[in-house]
Amino acid sequence: MARRIELLSPARDVNIAREAILHGADAVYIGAPKFSARVAAGNSIEEIASLVEFAHIYGAKIYVALNTIIKDEEITEVESLIKSLYEIGVDALIVQDMGITKMNIPPIQLHASTQCHNASVEQVKFLEESGFEQVVLARELNVNQITEICKKTSVPIEVFIHGALCVSYSGRCYLSQALAKRSANRGECAQFCRLPYNLEDSEGNILIKDKHLLSLKDMNRSDSIEALLDAGVTSFKIEGRLKDVEYVKNVTAYYRFILDEIFSRRSEYTSASSGKVKVKFTPNPYKSFNRGFTPYYTNSEEFKNIASVNTPKSIGEKVGVVKSVQANFIEVDSDVELHNGDGLCFTSKEGEFSGFGINTVEGNKLFPSSMPNIKRGDVIYRNSDIKFSKLLASPTAERKIATSIKLAYEEQSLLLQITDDKNNEVIIKEIVGELDNAKTNQKNNQETQLSKLGNTPFEASDIDVSQTENLFIPSSLLTNMRRSAIEELIKLRIKNHTRPQKGEDLKPTYPQTELNFDANVSNAKAVEFYKEHGVEKISQAYELKPIDDAHLMTTIHCIRRSFGKCLKTKEGATWKEPLYLVSDKSKLQLHFNCKECKMIITK
Repeated sequence: MARRIELLSPARDVNIAREAILHGADAVYIGAPKFSARVAAGNSIEEIASLVEFAHIYGAKIYVALNTIIKDEEITEVESLIKSLYEIGVDALIVQDMGITKMNIPPIQLHASTQCHNASVEQVKFLEESGFEQVVLARELNVNQITEICKKTSVPIEVFIHGALCVSYSGRCYLSQALAKRSANRGECAQFCRLPYNLEDSEGNILIKDKHLLSLKDMNRSDSIEALLDAGVTSFKIEGRLKDVEYVKNVTAYYRFILDEIFSRRSEYTSASSGKVKVKFTPNPYKSFNRGFTPYYTNSEEFKNIASVNTPKSIGEKVGVVKSVQANFIEVDSDVELHNGDGLCFTSKEGEFSGFGINTVEGNKLFPSSMPNIKRGDVIYRNSDIKFSKLLASPTAERKIATSIKLAYEEQSLLLQITDDKNNEVIIKEIVGELDNAKTNQKNNQETQLSKLGNTPFEASDIDVSQTENLFIPSSLLTNMRRSAIEELIKLRIKNHTRPQKGEDLKPTYPQTELNFDANVSNAKAVEFYKEHGVEKISQAYELKPIDDAHLMTTIHCIRRSFGKCLKTKEGATWKEPLYLVSDKSKLQLHFNCKECKMIITK
């Protein structure tokens, strides 16, 4: 049997979620009204309920992100919220707080967020045996590590394949809480990683000035999808619950095409939901928000060039190189079609990032709204393609589920039977009495009337009117029967959608007997969970009990390595430690664990 593969898309709101499904998502993850790690992307129960019905027509799933840490006084509210989400048919919750497993909640499936630090076989195996039905791996793992986890566990494995990267390992970051009292674990990250810093040595010398030293490029693993499939991954996740609809449409369609191409030649894999997607544009991830792309350690040798130090803003797609700069226009060497109103950007040879808009394009001559400080040889990027944006602002996709339709006449009754790809079957019966024989064959007319499925989720892959083609049947009657059948089929698909249940907690022993603050234990239910699983000493979450000299961030991104000053090389000695990241708001110390190739940040 073919392995069912899930393309998992983000949604800030219900309208974006619908577009994600229409553009090929097998599942969508969306924020709950509260307790989501993106506090600005909450949705009401009523909105999510309407989305669930829409998704289940296609056999797509809705996962709700309930992935903040929870305080004791919030437990009753969380229990009530989860009950409501279960009642409206949500397929699963994405959580990081183990306290949820001990709450009084219905048997809804739980997925372990990447914030659970799912970076080892032992951790994933523990979560599997604790009743979790899907595990989101740490982004930092390479294909070999992912393969090992998949081979030694049986729980479905989810990996990020595209989007913004949190520089902190597994998304566990305490900079925002320490510097601004805004907890990333509570959905309020202030994104200190995207700010500019000076890098200073032990004597206060500025080694690097005013660069975004913790800001990473965005992930793009499109070249590794087949390798990840063969590693054992079953769910491919796109980041972006704060992104706009254009981003979600474009990136979802892009990975839908990649997966479908693989499925077309490898029958051991198939889509996890129903319907064939057709889009009215050519997907291109470079046209949506991106800081430049990195595969981010998919292959273990990819350690350099992962940071976006000149800007945390979108750079878009490469356009070309400046050929000459005149008084009121710029001539570029480019094969890219540019448009009036496009937005361009560039980084000067001195490392300064700037952007400008185009008023008029005449061939390869660009007339900006105001002349930028640009020079011959500068590389130009387009981060706003006005023509592409206008296209994606219109309806750009349809998703159709194949059905077979059969019309029959028995005992003075017309029978219309519609069967879908899941073998759901609807039969509409109309008593019509004796029907007259037609003067001409009615096959074409009957097939035409029955195939008019219009804006419904269905298309007719096969129509059989062999028993009625010589009978005269009013077109209005066929239309009414078709509409009734489609309405019933939609209801039946929603009703018959299979929602997986929560797994059983087998009470495995946790891999550690002691938990530090970075286990994010913030309530008595979480303490109860870990004690039941053999943990003897449990520290409170940093948000409840700040610790002096705490590791505020641990990252696989190393500033030394990025700038050719790795301590394992001779060049590394030229930077005298300790090193500091300094801004007008903070001074942070850097520590280097060279054995594990990790960089650690403290206050």
